[in-house]
Amino acid sequence: MARFLKSNKEHIGLAPDRIVFRGEKKIDDTLIHLFKYDEGSLTETEIDDLANLDKYDLKNANSWINVYGLHDERVMANFSKYLHIAPVIISEVLNTHSRPRVIEYDNCLYVSAKMASLKINDDQKVNTENIVFLLKDKQLITFQEKKGDVFNPVRERLRNNKKKLRLLGSDYLMYTLIDIIIDNYTYIISRMGEKVENLDEKLLHSTDQSVLTEISFYKSEFIYLHKTIFPCKEMVFNLKKLESEYIQDDNIVFFRELQGNINHAVDSLNNYKEILANQLNIYHTQISSRLNDIMKFLTIFSVIFIPLTFIASIYGTNFEFIPELKLTYGYPMMLLAMIVVALIMIIYFKKRKWI
Repeated sequence: MARFLKSNKEHIGLAPDRIVFRGEKKIDDTLIHLFKYDEGSLTETEIDDLANLDKYDLKNANSWINVYGLHDERVMANFSKYLHIAPVIISEVLNTHSRPRVIEYDNCLYVSAKMASLKINDDQKVNTENIVFLLKDKQLITFQEKKGDVFNPVRERLRNNKKKLRLLGSDYLMYTLIDIIIDNYTYIISRMGEKVENLDEKLLHSTDQSVLTEISFYKSEFIYLHKTIFPCKEMVFNLKKLESEYIQDDNIVFFRELQGNINHAVDSLNNYKEILANQLNIYHTQISSRLNDIMKFLTIFSVIFIPLTFIASIYGTNFEFIPELKLTYGYPMMLLAMIVVALIMIIYFKKRKWI
């Protein structure tokens, strides 16, 4: 399946509020995890049925509802029914190929981003998944394509009663999660960057085809990362300048800090893309230089043998009277003459530093 642009002909022309999953199924069942917290208490549980959500009394405390798996359209429709989220918003959530963006609706703030990860087998191939944040009063809902993410440090901070995270509201929780996504960008770039920097050493000692293969691979991965991170930079910029009722005035400063973090990730990405471009130029230069050396050797070899061939051709003619053929030492003299000519040419080439 294509990585850079994914589209399905069946989804063309669908109504904006049609609840249809437009993505790739990555887990078998949809899982819903709930954190309900305030300064003094924390409730953590799995929710089997959204119809029972009222029993958790979410109006009197901050809550984080984390959803894994978006393919079950019936479950997703229940979010519209029981959490009063407009179908057009749920439809947008189910489009996992959409570009990161910020949209303020009547009863929530919609923020989407791409979460990146490296494959477990450490082949340095980048995977991404779409993540959506819906911020409401005292409530944050996150939608992920699969289980497994970079949010465990935040979960542990909630469990360990880090007061700042529990007291500053759901908007601060959203900031913390976005910040981790951006920090993970930088981590992935640094991991891949180490491999790219090691290629400099390989280039000095080898022009093997495997080096070109590595350069091409990392160039492709950094282009894919650019496709992932650059729209997120636009999302952060729009989020920073947004004046929303769902973001407390005291927490606006935290969202402004995201701009510096994403800029650092983008700058690092661009630096490594430039390094790879230089490495590719160096590789082609070395290949050209190696080819020139081969051509130089063959040319010198040919030039040395031109006069020798000329001498041999003279005495290989079929004339009847060639005086030197009667000489007793004619053959050794011819060989000696050829050796002397070859030595003179080699000494001349060395003096001119051609060999």
